[in-house]
Amino acid sequence: MKKVLAVLLASVLAVAALTGCGAKKEAAVYKIGASVTPHAEILNFAKEALAKEGVNIEVVEFTDYVLPNTSLESGDLQANYFQHVPYLDSFNEEKGTHIVSAGIIHYEPFGMFAAKKAAIADIADGDKVAVPNDTTNEARALLLLEAQGIIKLKEGAGLTATKQDIVENPYNLDIVELEAAQIAKSLESVEYAVMNGNYAIQAGINIADALAIEDAASIGAQTYGNIIAVKAGSENEEWVKKLVKVLHSDEVKNFIAQKYDGAVVALD
Repeated sequence: MKKVLAVLLASVLAVAALTGCGAKKEAAVYKIGASVTPHAEILNFAKEALAKEGVNIEVVEFTDYVLPNTSLESGDLQANYFQHVPYLDSFNEEKGTHIVSAGIIHYEPFGMFAAKKAAIADIADGDKVAVPNDTTNEARALLLLEAQGIIKLKEGAGLTATKQDIVENPYNLDIVELEAAQIAKSLESVEYAVMNGNYAIQAGINIADALAIEDAASIGAQTYGNIIAVKAGSENEEWVKKLVKVLHSDEVKNFIAQKYDGAVVALD
């Protein structure tokens, strides 16, 4: 009888252990670091849809661009959402981290805004156009001007372009290089301004009022789109694939379009 009871007890414990393991696995919560706007807002909106896919997340908000990566590297986070690939590559090289992109989710487009003019068609000889003075953002601004047929850049200039790479300037535009954050304050002294959407929003300028917006297929949008990042080796895990899939869903895309009114654009 003692032997029978011992066997039964062992069986019960084994079943309990397996059940406990199953419950623990099912209740796994993945911590994702994110900038407050728009990244954390997008993730929080997607929580319900993710839960239906069996992916439970906890959104951890950050206000800097270092801790989300160091916390991911250390294992305190399982993913983050705040950066683009060029920044990630630079961070990995500088810090010796091992973080990769699991998927591009959205970009925050550059826009060309009217200052003293009402439309691009009003452009005149010698007009002043404000652009950011840092290499990355200046290149995106110049590429947007080129896409409108306003200037032409040296072949291959791409995302390193500066105003010295302008080879055709039929309107003799005066390209005024300013600190990105100051462009919105310069509108009274220029005819047009090209700036990142987030600076426009901060200045109370609606991105929907832009005369032209960086296209989703442009090199700037594709290169500087914001990504879901994970520790190298985790990018093919099932929960990561589900996370990216949900963030690419029509439901999330519609949320982004309605909430940010063009200042944030979903990518496939």
